[in-house]
Amino acid sequence: MGNEALQMSLPLVLLTILTFSALSATASASDRSYNVGDHVPLFVNKVGPLNNPSETYQYYDLPFCCPDPVIQKKESIGEVLNGDRLANTLYQLNFRQDKNGESLCQKKLKVAEVAKFRDAIVNDFYFQMYYDDLPVWGFIGKVEDESWTISDKGTKYYLFKHVLFDVFYNGNQIIEIRAFSDPNHVADVTEDVDSDVEFTYSVKWNATSIQFQNRMDRYSKASLLPVRLKIHWFSFINSIVIIVLLMGLLTLLIMRRLKNDLRKCSNDEEEDKEVGWKYIHGDVFRYPSNMPLFCAVLGVGTQLLIMVCILFFLAFFGVLYPYNRGALFTSLVFICTLTSIVAGYTAAAFHTQFSVIGWERSVLLTAILYLGPLFVTSSILNTVAISYGATAAIPFGTLLAILLIYAFLAIPLLALGGVIGYCLRSEFQAPCATKQFPREIQRLAWYRRTHCQMFIGGLLPFSAIALQLHHLYASMWGYKIYTLPGILFLTFIILIIMTSILTVGLTYIQLSVEDHEWWWRSVLSGGSTAIFMFAYSIYFYARSNMTGFMQLSFFIGYNACMCYAFFLMLGAISFRVSLIFVRHIYGAVKSE
Repeated sequence: MGNEALQMSLPLVLLTILTFSALSATASASDRSYNVGDHVPLFVNKVGPLNNPSETYQYYDLPFCCPDPVIQKKESIGEVLNGDRLANTLYQLNFRQDKNGESLCQKKLKVAEVAKFRDAIVNDFYFQMYYDDLPVWGFIGKVEDESWTISDKGTKYYLFKHVLFDVFYNGNQIIEIRAFSDPNHVADVTEDVDSDVEFTYSVKWNATSIQFQNRMDRYSKASLLPVRLKIHWFSFINSIVIIVLLMGLLTLLIMRRLKNDLRKCSNDEEEDKEVGWKYIHGDVFRYPSNMPLFCAVLGVGTQLLIMVCILFFLAFFGVLYPYNRGALFTSLVFICTLTSIVAGYTAAAFHTQFSVIGWERSVLLTAILYLGPLFVTSSILNTVAISYGATAAIPFGTLLAILLIYAFLAIPLLALGGVIGYCLRSEFQAPCATKQFPREIQRLAWYRRTHCQMFIGGLLPFSAIALQLHHLYASMWGYKIYTLPGILFLTFIILIIMTSILTVGLTYIQLSVEDHEWWWRSVLSGGSTAIFMFAYSIYFYARSNMTGFMQLSFFIGYNACMCYAFFLMLGAISFRVSLIFVRHIYGAVKSE
């Protein structure tokens, strides 16, 4: 009971710490109040091709008008990981002061600079800026095909020279900003010749009744179109129907048979071959091979589950919302660090139930089981980003800061959790005694083997979440805004329930054919949904407009890391549920 109480209290403590951190980090409305004429800085962020969200570059990598000197805004770890590189600009958007045709700069574009702009226009480059922490976007230029005209001039490339900023305010606070590129003010960059271009801008201020605390609703409502909302609810109802059908199937086919088995056991029908799982009671609680790795899977899976739950909590709390720069990555770094104690405790506590020797190796494997592959993948992708000169490249200072956080916070907390798990160790409570020598397992039919159970255990849960997964991928690798954390959380709960139900059924089928090696198979069957998730990501990429080696490598690399995390998390959940089920049925036999 002591171990279970501690395991329940640790997430609550972490959640409380993060809640107060979020409260202290939330900016109040008074911090965003201005007087007429006050200078409110506009920061330029990045540019990049519309179809490749990972391939972004610093704004001044294109030869725009730039101040002297260019001053980079200090950013958090999450902002840097998100690829944000904010810098000052020549634009002057003073509070509630209109401007019309204001000159930004007169620039003589050389042939190489003209070619840069033309390549950006060909690749559909956009720009992103931030004004009072509100994002604003616009396009670099436009392409016109004039081959159909009498003059037959072919394709022409035009650079937008003028930007109109529409800013909305309520009282002394900024509520919204929009940027429009004027198609009537363009520069022809089709030919490789020097060109004189004057960049200009206008600012128009408009009053609005929207309150400051609701100013982010515009970004949230961007994805709440009626058709998409209907699709979300259809997916949710479809998942509920599948769960009900699965529960009914298990109740009829498995629980009914299980009751018959228990009734036969109580009537001393020991020789009845229909009660196959009864004959392996002396082997079913034999701990699995490669125990340190198994404990590490449980430790990391439990940590990832708690991380996901905390992220949902922060989304409901309002800390995580669309275009809150770097908040998600910052939260991931610190939540992963703080929950290391849970991973170490879970791995050590489970290992010491069977042996007090070697728990240190379980904790060590926990430290590298997920973060090791993640670090290798990130290093490779960081090298690719550096070669492209993209903002996705992590600077050395940020990389060093993350390594120091891991070395001086995450690892000590992981070790502390392992020590706590060792000190509070307890014996594994099995309803049946384990025999000295394992029972030989007969050769199973192909449809009862691990790969077939993984296919069944992964396909059905995936089919229930496929539509929501599509929206999630579209939000991660596109520009669709996912702002329904409630439905996403319900989908996550549905995924857990379906995985648990199927794993229990598959474990019972395995035990019925006298196969007592269910420990690892329950992990593999439950985690196999992640394999289907990764396969669907490949399909998603093939159907998208993303191109280029960098975008492909980032898509494959980070999707593989995400699906690997789901594999560990669902595998840990599946084993826990299967363990409860196996203890229950063998405990019922013992009580009979």
